[in-house]
Amino acid sequence: MQAWQALILGIIEGITEYLPISSTGHLLVAQQLMGIGSTSPQDKIAADAFAICIQGGAILAVLGLYRERVLRVIRGMLGCDGEGLRLGLALIAGFIPAAVFGLIFDDWIESKLFGMWPVIFAWIVGGVLILAAVWWRKKNPSKSGGRDLRELTWKLALIIGLLQCVAMWPGTSRSLMTIVGGLLVGLSVTAAVEFSFLLGVLTLTAATAKKAVWPVHGLDPAYDVWFGGAKLMWQTYGAMPIIVGVAAATISAAVAVKWLVNYLQSHGLSLFAWYRIAIGLAMAGVVALGWIEA
Repeated sequence: MQAWQALILGIIEGITEYLPISSTGHLLVAQQLMGIGSTSPQDKIAADAFAICIQGGAILAVLGLYRERVLRVIRGMLGCDGEGLRLGLALIAGFIPAAVFGLIFDDWIESKLFGMWPVIFAWIVGGVLILAAVWWRKKNPSKSGGRDLRELTWKLALIIGLLQCVAMWPGTSRSLMTIVGGLLVGLSVTAAVEFSFLLGVLTLTAATAKKAVWPVHGLDPAYDVWFGGAKLMWQTYGAMPIIVGVAAATISAAVAVKWLVNYLQSHGLSLFAWYRIAIGLAMAGVVALGWIEA
Protein backbone atom coordinates (compact mmCIF):
# COMPACT_ATOMS: atom_id res chain seq x y z
CA MET A 1 0.00 0.00 0.00
CA GLN A 2 1.34 3.37 -1.01
CA ALA A 3 0.97 6.46 1.19
CA TRP A 4 -1.47 8.04 -1.26
CA GLN A 5 -3.68 4.95 -1.12
CA ALA A 6 -3.65 5.06 2.68
CA LEU A 7 -4.54 8.76 2.50
CA ILE A 8 -7.56 8.06 0.28
CA LEU A 9 -8.76 5.20 2.47
CA GLY A 10 -8.33 7.33 5.60
CA ILE A 11 -10.34 10.18 4.11
CA ILE A 12 -13.09 7.78 3.01
CA GLU A 13 -13.20 6.19 6.47
CA GLY A 14 -13.36 9.53 8.25
CA ILE A 15 -16.08 11.01 6.04
CA THR A 16 -18.30 7.94 5.89
CA GLU A 17 -17.94 6.56 9.44
CA TYR A 18 -20.39 8.96 11.04
CA LEU A 19 -22.54 9.75 8.01
CA PRO A 20 -25.43 7.28 7.53
CA ILE A 21 -24.01 5.88 4.29
CA SER A 22 -21.76 2.99 5.45
CA SER A 23 -18.00 3.28 5.80
CA THR A 24 -17.52 -0.47 5.25
CA GLY A 25 -19.24 -0.41 1.87
CA HIS A 26 -17.21 2.56 0.65
CA LEU A 27 -13.94 1.05 1.86
CA LEU A 28 -14.69 -2.29 0.16
CA VAL A 29 -15.26 -0.47 -3.15
CA ALA A 30 -12.16 1.70 -2.75
CA GLN A 31 -9.95 -1.29 -1.88
CA GLN A 32 -11.16 -3.18 -4.94
CA LEU A 33 -10.64 -0.23 -7.27
CA MET A 34 -7.07 0.17 -5.98
CA GLY A 35 -6.34 -3.56 -6.01
CA ILE A 36 -5.74 -3.72 -2.27
CA GLY A 37 -6.33 -7.02 -0.51
CA SER A 38 -6.75 -9.05 -3.69
CA THR A 39 -3.42 -10.82 -4.18
CA SER A 40 -3.56 -13.48 -1.42
CA PRO A 41 -5.49 -14.51 1.71
CA GLN A 42 -2.81 -12.81 3.83
CA ASP A 43 -3.19 -9.61 1.82
CA LYS A 44 -6.98 -9.70 2.29
CA ILE A 45 -6.68 -10.11 6.06
CA ALA A 46 -4.12 -7.29 6.22
CA ALA A 47 -6.42 -5.03 4.18
CA ASP A 48 -9.40 -5.83 6.41
CA ALA A 49 -7.32 -5.15 9.52
CA PHE A 50 -6.19 -1.83 8.04
CA ALA A 51 -9.77 -0.81 7.25
CA ILE A 52 -10.80 -1.54 10.84
CA CYS A 53 -7.76 -0.04 12.55
CA ILE A 54 -7.96 3.34 10.81
CA GLN A 55 -11.27 3.67 12.63
CA GLY A 56 -8.99 4.80 15.42
CA GLY A 57 -8.86 8.13 13.64
CA ALA A 58 -12.64 8.44 13.72
CA ILE A 59 -12.57 7.61 17.43
CA LEU A 60 -9.99 10.34 18.10
CA ALA A 61 -12.12 12.87 16.24
CA VAL A 62 -15.17 12.29 18.46
CA LEU A 63 -13.07 12.19 21.63
CA GLY A 64 -11.68 15.59 20.70
CA LEU A 65 -14.95 17.21 19.63
CA TYR A 66 -16.95 15.82 22.57
CA ARG A 67 -14.19 15.82 25.17
CA GLU A 68 -16.29 17.64 27.79
CA ARG A 69 -19.10 15.10 27.46
CA VAL A 70 -16.62 12.21 27.55
CA LEU A 71 -14.89 13.60 30.65
CA ARG A 72 -18.27 13.99 32.30
CA VAL A 73 -19.06 10.33 31.60
CA ILE A 74 -15.70 9.33 33.09
CA ARG A 75 -16.38 11.42 36.20
CA GLY A 76 -19.81 9.86 36.43
CA MET A 77 -18.45 6.33 36.27
CA LEU A 78 -16.11 7.32 39.12
CA GLY A 79 -19.10 8.45 41.18
CA CYS A 80 -18.51 12.18 40.83
CA ASP A 81 -21.26 13.20 38.39
CA GLY A 82 -24.81 11.88 38.46
CA GLU A 83 -25.73 12.97 34.94
CA GLY A 84 -22.46 11.58 33.60
CA LEU A 85 -23.15 8.26 35.34
CA ARG A 86 -26.62 8.08 33.78
CA LEU A 87 -25.19 8.65 30.29
CA GLY A 88 -22.35 6.21 30.94
CA LEU A 89 -24.77 3.45 31.90
CA ALA A 90 -26.84 4.22 28.80
CA LEU A 91 -23.73 3.89 26.63
CA ILE A 92 -22.85 0.56 28.23
CA ALA A 93 -26.40 -0.69 27.70
CA GLY A 94 -26.26 0.41 24.07
CA PHE A 95 -22.91 -1.29 23.55
CA ILE A 96 -23.68 -4.70 25.09
CA PRO A 97 -25.83 -6.09 22.23
CA ALA A 98 -23.13 -5.36 19.64
CA ALA A 99 -20.47 -6.90 21.88
CA VAL A 100 -22.46 -10.11 22.32
CA PHE A 101 -23.64 -10.49 18.72
CA GLY A 102 -20.24 -9.43 17.38
CA LEU A 103 -18.40 -12.17 19.26
CA ILE A 104 -20.95 -14.79 18.22
CA PHE A 105 -21.46 -13.91 14.56
CA ASP A 106 -18.31 -12.03 13.48
CA ASP A 107 -16.71 -14.93 11.59
CA TRP A 108 -19.97 -15.82 9.86
CA ILE A 109 -20.59 -12.22 8.84
CA GLU A 110 -17.10 -11.86 7.39
CA SER A 111 -17.39 -15.09 5.42
CA LYS A 112 -20.94 -14.57 4.11
CA LEU A 113 -21.67 -10.85 3.91
CA PHE A 114 -18.39 -9.12 3.04
CA GLY A 115 -19.12 -9.04 -0.69
CA MET A 116 -20.46 -6.42 -3.06
CA TRP A 117 -23.97 -7.82 -3.55
CA PRO A 118 -24.80 -7.84 0.20
CA VAL A 119 -23.42 -4.30 0.46
CA ILE A 120 -25.41 -3.13 -2.58
CA PHE A 121 -28.59 -4.67 -1.15
CA ALA A 122 -28.00 -2.94 2.21
CA TRP A 123 -27.32 0.41 0.55
CA ILE A 124 -30.57 0.37 -1.41
CA VAL A 125 -32.79 -1.06 1.33
CA GLY A 126 -31.33 1.39 3.85
CA GLY A 127 -32.12 4.28 1.52
CA VAL A 128 -35.70 3.13 1.08
CA LEU A 129 -36.13 2.73 4.85
CA ILE A 130 -34.85 6.28 5.44
CA LEU A 131 -37.42 7.64 2.99
CA ALA A 132 -40.12 5.63 4.74
CA ALA A 133 -39.03 6.98 8.12
CA VAL A 134 -39.00 10.56 6.81
CA TRP A 135 -42.51 10.07 5.40
CA TRP A 136 -43.77 8.63 8.69
CA ARG A 137 -42.37 11.54 10.72
CA LYS A 138 -44.06 14.04 8.40
CA LYS A 139 -47.37 12.21 8.76
CA ASN A 140 -47.00 11.98 12.55
CA PRO A 141 -45.38 15.25 13.70
CA SER A 142 -46.82 14.88 17.19
CA LYS A 143 -44.73 11.73 17.68
CA SER A 144 -41.45 13.37 16.71
CA GLY A 145 -38.88 13.06 19.44
CA GLY A 146 -37.81 15.87 21.75
CA ARG A 147 -35.88 14.21 24.56
CA ASP A 148 -32.33 15.28 25.30
CA LEU A 149 -29.59 12.96 26.55
CA ARG A 150 -30.47 13.61 30.19
CA GLU A 151 -33.76 11.78 29.58
CA LEU A 152 -32.21 8.72 27.94
CA THR A 153 -32.62 5.66 30.17
CA TRP A 154 -30.59 2.50 29.92
CA LYS A 155 -33.68 0.64 28.65
CA LEU A 156 -34.11 3.06 25.73
CA ALA A 157 -30.38 2.88 25.07
CA LEU A 158 -30.64 -0.91 24.92
CA ILE A 159 -33.17 -0.56 22.09
CA ILE A 160 -30.71 1.64 20.19
CA GLY A 161 -28.02 -0.95 20.84
CA LEU A 162 -30.15 -3.74 19.43
CA LEU A 163 -30.72 -1.71 16.26
CA GLN A 164 -26.98 -1.11 16.05
CA CYS A 165 -26.55 -4.86 15.63
CA VAL A 166 -28.34 -4.65 12.28
CA ALA A 167 -25.39 -2.59 11.08
CA MET A 168 -23.15 -5.65 11.33
CA TRP A 169 -24.50 -6.31 7.84
CA PRO A 170 -21.93 -4.43 5.72
CA GLY A 171 -23.45 -1.50 3.87
CA THR A 172 -26.16 -0.86 6.47
CA SER A 173 -24.30 1.87 8.43
CA ARG A 174 -23.85 1.88 12.16
CA SER A 175 -24.57 5.62 12.28
CA LEU A 176 -27.81 5.17 10.37
CA MET A 177 -29.16 2.51 12.71
CA THR A 178 -28.18 4.33 15.92
CA ILE A 179 -29.49 7.73 14.75
CA VAL A 180 -32.77 6.16 13.62
CA GLY A 181 -32.87 4.18 16.86
CA GLY A 182 -32.45 7.37 18.85
CA LEU A 183 -35.28 9.04 16.96
CA LEU A 184 -37.53 6.01 17.46
CA VAL A 185 -37.09 6.12 21.25
CA GLY A 186 -37.98 9.82 21.25
CA LEU A 187 -34.65 11.64 21.24
CA SER A 188 -34.32 14.94 19.45
CA VAL A 189 -32.25 14.89 16.28
CA THR A 190 -29.32 16.58 18.03
CA ALA A 191 -29.43 14.14 20.96
CA ALA A 192 -29.78 11.11 18.67
CA VAL A 193 -26.76 12.17 16.62
CA GLU A 194 -24.65 12.90 19.70
CA PHE A 195 -25.51 9.57 21.31
CA SER A 196 -24.71 7.82 18.02
CA PHE A 197 -21.26 9.43 18.02
CA LEU A 198 -20.55 8.58 21.66
CA LEU A 199 -21.79 5.01 21.29
CA GLY A 200 -19.57 4.74 18.22
CA VAL A 201 -16.52 5.43 20.38
CA LEU A 202 -17.22 2.28 22.41
CA THR A 203 -18.24 0.13 19.46
CA LEU A 204 -15.41 1.18 17.14
CA THR A 205 -12.80 0.88 19.90
CA ALA A 206 -13.92 -2.68 20.62
CA ALA A 207 -13.98 -3.59 16.91
CA THR A 208 -10.53 -2.08 16.35
CA ALA A 209 -9.04 -3.84 19.36
CA LYS A 210 -10.58 -7.17 18.39
CA LYS A 211 -9.32 -7.01 14.81
CA ALA A 212 -5.86 -6.05 16.03
CA VAL A 213 -5.37 -8.72 18.67
CA TRP A 214 -7.53 -11.65 17.50
CA PRO A 215 -5.64 -14.72 16.26
CA VAL A 216 -5.60 -15.40 12.53
CA HIS A 217 -6.50 -19.01 11.78
CA GLY A 218 -5.87 -21.16 8.73
CA LEU A 219 -2.77 -19.38 7.42
CA ASP A 220 0.92 -19.55 8.26
CA PRO A 221 1.31 -20.77 11.88
CA ALA A 222 3.39 -17.65 12.52
CA TYR A 223 0.18 -15.64 12.41
CA ASP A 224 -1.94 -18.11 14.37
CA VAL A 225 -1.32 -16.19 17.57
CA TRP A 226 -2.70 -13.17 19.36
CA PHE A 227 -2.14 -9.93 17.45
CA GLY A 228 -2.32 -11.96 14.23
CA GLY A 229 -4.28 -9.31 12.34
CA ALA A 230 -2.09 -6.47 13.58
CA LYS A 231 1.04 -8.47 12.81
CA LEU A 232 -0.08 -9.19 9.25
CA MET A 233 -1.05 -5.55 8.70
CA TRP A 234 2.26 -4.26 10.06
CA GLN A 235 4.39 -6.68 8.07
CA THR A 236 2.39 -6.11 4.88
CA TYR A 237 2.19 -2.32 4.92
CA GLY A 238 4.69 -0.97 7.44
CA ALA A 239 4.25 2.06 9.68
CA MET A 240 3.82 4.91 7.19
CA PRO A 241 0.47 3.89 5.58
CA ILE A 242 -1.01 3.20 9.00
CA ILE A 243 0.04 6.61 10.34
CA VAL A 244 -1.21 8.37 7.21
CA GLY A 245 -4.52 6.48 7.26
CA VAL A 246 -5.24 7.21 10.92
CA ALA A 247 -4.28 10.89 10.57
CA ALA A 248 -6.45 11.32 7.47
CA ALA A 249 -9.38 9.58 9.17
CA THR A 250 -9.06 11.81 12.24
CA ILE A 251 -9.15 15.07 10.30
CA SER A 252 -11.86 14.05 7.82
CA ALA A 253 -14.05 12.55 10.57
CA ALA A 254 -13.87 15.78 12.59
CA VAL A 255 -15.00 17.75 9.54
CA ALA A 256 -17.78 15.25 8.75
CA VAL A 257 -19.09 15.21 12.33
CA LYS A 258 -19.32 19.01 12.56
CA TRP A 259 -20.97 19.20 9.15
CA LEU A 260 -23.52 16.48 9.96
CA VAL A 261 -24.58 18.10 13.23
CA ASN A 262 -25.13 21.46 11.50
CA TYR A 263 -26.84 19.89 8.50
CA LEU A 264 -29.35 17.80 10.43
CA GLN A 265 -30.45 20.76 12.54
CA SER A 266 -32.14 22.27 9.47
CA HIS A 267 -32.44 19.31 7.07
CA GLY A 268 -33.59 15.72 7.29
CA LEU A 269 -32.05 12.41 6.28
CA SER A 270 -33.51 12.37 2.76
CA LEU A 271 -30.22 13.42 1.12
CA PHE A 272 -28.51 10.33 2.50
CA ALA A 273 -31.39 8.10 1.40
CA TRP A 274 -31.12 9.23 -2.22
CA TYR A 275 -27.33 8.93 -2.09
CA ARG A 276 -27.54 5.36 -0.78
CA ILE A 277 -30.01 4.36 -3.50
CA ALA A 278 -27.93 6.04 -6.21
CA ILE A 279 -24.62 4.48 -5.19
CA GLY A 280 -26.30 1.09 -4.70
CA LEU A 281 -27.72 1.12 -8.22
CA ALA A 282 -24.46 2.44 -9.67
CA MET A 283 -22.39 -0.28 -7.99
CA ALA A 284 -24.89 -2.94 -9.09
CA GLY A 285 -24.18 -1.87 -12.66
CA VAL A 286 -20.43 -1.85 -12.08
CA VAL A 287 -20.48 -5.36 -10.59
CA ALA A 288 -22.84 -6.67 -13.29
CA LEU A 289 -20.45 -5.38 -15.96
CA GLY A 290 -17.56 -7.16 -14.24
CA TRP A 291 -15.55 -4.01 -13.56
CA ILE A 292 -15.07 -5.07 -9.94
CA GLU A 293 -15.51 -8.49 -8.35
CA ALA A 294 -18.70 -9.34 -6.51
